[in-house]
Amino acid sequence: VPLGVFWSIFLGLVWLYLLEVPDPAVVPHYQAGVVAFGLSAIIELLGEPFWVLAQAHLFVRLKVIAESLSVVSKCILTVILVVLYPRWGLYIFSLAQLLYVSVLVMCYVIYFTMFLGSPEARKKSFPVARMKALLPNLVEDETFVNWKEARLTWSFFKQSFLKQILTEGERYVMTFLNVLNFGDQGVYDIVNNLGSLVARFIFLPIEESFYVFFAKVLERGKNVKDQKQDDVAMAANVLELLLKLVLLIGLTITVFGYAYSQLALDIYGGSMLSSGTGPDLLRCYSLYVLFLAINGVTECFTFALMCKEEVDRYNFVMLALSFTFLCISYFLTHWHGSIGFILANCFNMAIRIAHSIHYIYNYFKESTYNPLTGLLPSPFLVLVYIISGVITGFSEVFFCCDKGWMARLIHISMGALCFAATIVTMFCTETKLIHFVRSQ
Repeated sequence: VPLGVFWSIFLGLVWLYLLEVPDPAVVPHYQAGVVAFGLSAIIELLGEPFWVLAQAHLFVRLKVIAESLSVVSKCILTVILVVLYPRWGLYIFSLAQLLYVSVLVMCYVIYFTMFLGSPEARKKSFPVARMKALLPNLVEDETFVNWKEARLTWSFFKQSFLKQILTEGERYVMTFLNVLNFGDQGVYDIVNNLGSLVARFIFLPIEESFYVFFAKVLERGKNVKDQKQDDVAMAANVLELLLKLVLLIGLTITVFGYAYSQLALDIYGGSMLSSGTGPDLLRCYSLYVLFLAINGVTECFTFALMCKEEVDRYNFVMLALSFTFLCISYFLTHWHGSIGFILANCFNMAIRIAHSIHYIYNYFKESTYNPLTGLLPSPFLVLVYIISGVITGFSEVFFCCDKGWMARLIHISMGALCFAATIVTMFCTETKLIHFVRSQ
């Protein structure tokens, strides 16, 4: 928390005095927004120990309820203030963000206040008995710093820092190098937020849940021969089916997203979004979603099994990749505008996927299992995807989006028929996956 306070103040001053500040007539209350988001980061840090404790002990329901309540509270406040006080500008989103983190932290605090010391906690032999134990304290029989844990923590910190650059790097390029004006940044943000809905609501929960699963089933740092073979079989089977699941979701979004990006943006934001670079941005993002899907599952397995030395080696790879990614983002943006950011992200994800696949292949090569076969869909299903892509592509050319609502409905109907054919084919060819989804 002290470090969080320091960085919030330091970076807040950077954003207020060193970077370009938008025109107050266009974006009012910018300064208040910077302060509020810095404060919200500090509040969220206060709840971090509770979040880690809930993750480690698989309190899934607590996490779902806490995040749902906080997101719903944030959305309701945003809508009410936008409707009633639109002139407040950034005040609205600042207050909504502060409400979000406050509700999130309070949910965890209230739950653990009631849970710790309760009969249920004693029955589970919960390692923490009271709230005071979660505060910083000195233990008489232990050294001030556990150097083994400190080195592991430092490794993960470096990895998190590099992942932040790889995940949000284009925003830093935008902010510090001014490669896009504020208008283009706005369109990019809208498309980015729309495109990442699937990643946030489907892929992220899968990645977080199964990271915990793999970390519990298999022991970190041990090779496949030294693990319990029943656990290896279970992990390999789950990984294979997870890869197949996210691959098919990603392929579906890529194929149908290409032909329906313009229509989606036209319905969502009118001609302002659908007539410029918006449709091309969303089409590229549809492809990026496929990379996101595969990377999420492959990395969650890889990070759950890596030992400290492997994490450190990977940090060097990520350092080089971060620098390469930022350079490519800068040059591709000059060459192809905001689309260059998404193309750079695709390149970044492809390299990370290649690394994770290499790790998984080496991990399982001494066993009889090959979970990477999950990345090979049925040839017949691939053919259906290709046919659907061609049909919906021609449908967009002939019926979308300036030929009236009847033409749009025909375009939507064509897509619905192709989508139905794809789902039916999926049910017929991927029976093992369908059983896994139903049972889990």
